[in-house]
Amino acid sequence: MLESELRAIFAKHPEILCGFTDIPYSEYAAEYRSALVFAVPYGEQLTADDYSEERFENGIRSARIRLEAVVEQVEAVLRGHGVPYWVPPVAQRNETELRAPFSFKTAAARAGLGWFGKNDVIITRRYGPRVRLSAILIDADFEYGQPKLRSECPEDCSLCVDICPCKALKNRPWTPETPREEIIDYHRCNRMRSAFIPKLGRKSACGLCLAVCPFGRPAEEGAADPENADS
Repeated sequence: MLESELRAIFAKHPEILCGFTDIPYSEYAAEYRSALVFAVPYGEQLTADDYSEERFENGIRSARIRLEAVVEQVEAVLRGHGVPYWVPPVAQRNETELRAPFSFKTAAARAGLGWFGKNDVIITRRYGPRVRLSAILIDADFEYGQPKLRSECPEDCSLCVDICPCKALKNRPWTPETPREEIIDYHRCNRMRSAFIPKLGRKSACGLCLAVCPFGRPAEEGAADPENADS
């Protein structure tokens, strides 16, 4: 009953990807058995040709507004059933570890929504990496998705690596066992983005590695389409 009501919410938003996963790896596993994780596409699916930092940030904000509205609907259902839940914050704990309390990306991969790209961002078949993730931890059991266990990026693709302005990406394919430090130098990326705080009043959104990704974009005439590539 609970799962069907939650899935009914997302049936009304077919553009949003969603799934469930267990969380035995998480420090919150003693309190919550499952995570509902979902991905809202950015307001604009920008490419490298039409990218600007301002347009990218606006797309993120648009997705956040839609995401928050869905979270409110999910919370209402969970409260109605009296089920314990928690909405983890997206913000990182501090500037040293650069980690959020709960990894939405790990939950998304375990739920089968996508895999980690060479930019350490979740890549979905439908939208590529141009999505905003959220997760809700729930003390209930659900039908879980099929986890992604390897990268589906072409081995010879390095578009995100090559376009990174601070050269933080290490061109390393992902597996669930791969430490993020072997994929990206997060501290170097964070320093570059933080340098824009005086000018923007916030860190730079810097979505070049997302904009250049061929997944989720119409293929150019005559080009290989990763959306239809064998996985």
